[in-house]
Amino acid sequence: MIKDLYEMGCTQNREISWLRFDDRVLNEAKDESVPLLERLKFVSIYTSNLTEFFRVRVGSLYDMEKVKFDAVDNKSGLTAKGQLDAIYPAARRGCRKRDKVYAQLRQEMAKEGICDLDMDGVTKDEQKYLKKYYKTMVEPVLTAQIVDTHHPFPNLLNDHIYIAAVIRLKKHGVFGFVAIPPSLGDIVILPNEQQLRFVHTEDLVRYYAGSLFPDAQIQETLKFKIARSAYIDPEDEAFDDIHDYRKKMLKVLKERRKMHVTRIVLSDHPSRALGKYLFRHLDVTTQMQFVCTVPFSLKYAFSLGRCLNEEQQKKYLYPPYEPKLSPAFDYHQPLFDQILKKDVLLSYPYESMAPFLNLVKQSADDDNVVAIKITIYRLASHARLVEYLCQAAENGKEVDVLIELKARFDEQNNIDYSQKLEDSGCNVFYGFEHYKVHSKICLITRKDAGGKPQHVALVATGNFNENTARQYTDLAFLTADKAIIADAVNFFQNMMIGKLDGTYKSLLVAPVSLKPTLLELIERETKKGPKGYIFVKINGLTDEDLIGALIEASQAGVRIDMVIRGISCLLPGIKGKTENIHIRSIVGRYLEHSRIYIFGTGRNQRMYISSADFMTRNTERRVEIACPIKDAEIRKRILAYVDLCLKDNVKARVMGTTGRYRKVHSAAEPLSCQDECMKLTKGAPDQPHRHKGTRQAVVFDTRFGKKKSK
Repeated sequence: MIKDLYEMGCTQNREISWLRFDDRVLNEAKDESVPLLERLKFVSIYTSNLTEFFRVRVGSLYDMEKVKFDAVDNKSGLTAKGQLDAIYPAARRGCRKRDKVYAQLRQEMAKEGICDLDMDGVTKDEQKYLKKYYKTMVEPVLTAQIVDTHHPFPNLLNDHIYIAAVIRLKKHGVFGFVAIPPSLGDIVILPNEQQLRFVHTEDLVRYYAGSLFPDAQIQETLKFKIARSAYIDPEDEAFDDIHDYRKKMLKVLKERRKMHVTRIVLSDHPSRALGKYLFRHLDVTTQMQFVCTVPFSLKYAFSLGRCLNEEQQKKYLYPPYEPKLSPAFDYHQPLFDQILKKDVLLSYPYESMAPFLNLVKQSADDDNVVAIKITIYRLASHARLVEYLCQAAENGKEVDVLIELKARFDEQNNIDYSQKLEDSGCNVFYGFEHYKVHSKICLITRKDAGGKPQHVALVATGNFNENTARQYTDLAFLTADKAIIADAVNFFQNMMIGKLDGTYKSLLVAPVSLKPTLLELIERETKKGPKGYIFVKINGLTDEDLIGALIEASQAGVRIDMVIRGISCLLPGIKGKTENIHIRSIVGRYLEHSRIYIFGTGRNQRMYISSADFMTRNTERRVEIACPIKDAEIRKRILAYVDLCLKDNVKARVMGTTGRYRKVHSAAEPLSCQDECMKLTKGAPDQPHRHKGTRQAVVFDTRFGKKKSK
């Protein structure tokens, strides 16, 4: 059955499914119930998502097509070329929709006195201001280049904005290029007391591009940027001679700068001469060319709100929400001791990550703590966690850090942090060849008064990243459960010696026990028939074995509820096959990121939180952990959250049999899962802020143990 999965007619191509997810993101920009400038942010998110898609997914398919790899996608029956031929038109339709949404937002913003201007829309006084601004602030940092026999075609960087120009020099014509450094910022705010008026830096540079080519006639200008494939395997034989893994990853990053182009975005249709020249040098086909009317850099959407007064911010932005401190802790007492007595669940971003950070900080300063072990996948750009781990190592603790250098687009950040951790005395490891370490687990060990070791562990669904903990919905489970601790100890021992096939009694660990156990649990419910039940909240579903098992469970009458934010290769509601499978997606203020698996009901119900989606990369090519939840109160809390996800009729969208999504039509009162979660924490204290200008985090009292914090 698995071999011919697509022939069953209840699966779809993962890339098309992903594009439909990004379309749901774009639909948030159309939703008039979303504050105006938040809608602008969704346009930016849609655009950056699409850029990454072309770099990673399209880059991979492009490589397969180039080598005439004739394998067929088992969920759609498409070859690599067939998938590319489906992707490009779908993405082009999405970009046209995005351009229309942005144009509508510009009009709505203008009515509210937020004026996104073209260069021909500014006043004479503003024109004078912009000319002076350009001459003093912009032109000195620009570099222009012509292309001729002595000046080769420039090396164009991924996602950087360029101006191409057709230039007449004396008696002959040449092509010129101007790179726009990201350091210039996206927009230039114009002086105005009544309105917020701005132009885009990229348009300003294009307007004055002629100043960079003196004594020349500018016949044509064109704004463009490219997406280069990011698909490089660091285990490729080309890197075999590099034995320092950090150096290997640095070389991978350098190689990315020269990878083939998968898309070019253009401001206009170029003249025949310029287009032919540009596309030939970049090896760009017609289907790779996208003419778009939106600004090429939309990052400004996330900072524009800071230019507004308080009244405008209330009107055009989400109401401010600060993650709350978990009520499970007494913050005047050592956190380690409290976790020894009871399990605690933190729910981000509704609750703060601060208790975990403070646990690590307290442990760094506690003379009785002997070891901290942690896996790291993605970190904040300024990570307090790293400060505390370094502090622990400097205080004589054994600090083992397994940091994944292959975390895509965070490679440089992780390389830098790995060096800092190593310099502070931490033992730094980089995982495995061919397997990414994606699990999120921390183990802290101390000695009690009698010298006996005590352990607490944290297992999470999301990264130890202080920034995304405020933006992504995730769960973090703190426990001293003996079975989980025994497995955590075993896990880190195995990781340190490069052993993937360890044995665990409580934790499910990929690539060894996670998938087989999930298949067993699905089969257990299948045998129950209509009395069986499965709930899964994940970010993606592509694993063919799990899809096949879920289809069989549905055919046996098992009700299956799935909340899948992104890709789902499984189509629900198809008679005789998936009619008992119900799939919904929630896209809202926060990025849904937590993974929850539930099998059965009542006393025999099995519940897990996990770092793993139901994707082949997670189940077979990554080190992942699913952690059982046994505490009755925490189980109730998770079940209540699941109930909210399934009752959401505001931000939820329901997948139909064709893979398309529709709004939930319900006679019930409007209910947004994310809004309800924010309401549930109302009244709890906010997380403390860091004081500006200091590196010390003002979190809680850390003076537990014999040594006082410095």
